Amino acid sequence: MGVGKTTVCNILKKRLDKSVMLDGDWCWDINPFIVNSSTQKLVLDNICYMLNNFIGCSEINNIIFCWVLHNQEIIDTILSRINLAECEILSISLICDKENLMKRLKKDIISGKRSEDIIYRSISRLDCYNSLKTLKIDTSNINEYQAAQIIAAL
Repeated sequence: MGVGKTTVCNILKKRLDKSVMLDGDWCWDINPFIVNSSTQKLVLDNICYMLNNFIGCSEINNIIFCWVLHNQEIIDTILSRINLAECEILSISLICDKENLMKRLKKDIISGKRSEDIIYRSISRLDCYNSLKTLKIDTSNINEYQAAQIIAAL
């Protein structure tokens, strides 16, 4: 939240040949927003269903999946439920330092894109990314285009 993942993924979608982007947040777009075992199952089922459909489409070469994945168990669950037979997976976490994250989130709050509670939720998850089995790209001092360029070069 606030590290540029959606913007970076949209840039990648335009840069990479035959690509599609799935933002996990789209699967949480429920009103009222309720997090419980039923909605968590629904979201994971929908994400895995869509990823498998994208994998099965011969017209798609690059699938860009973006979501706040701060827990290795969630990543492992998704990977265990998709067809990886002919896939190369790059698991990447965009991270940034606390000061930059707060500055970005406050800007989004002022512009009405986010609510105040986002700061606590985001800051409290920062340390979670250290234990993930992902490549970390620090966006503290680079813009979204630079982050996308780093990822596209992998």
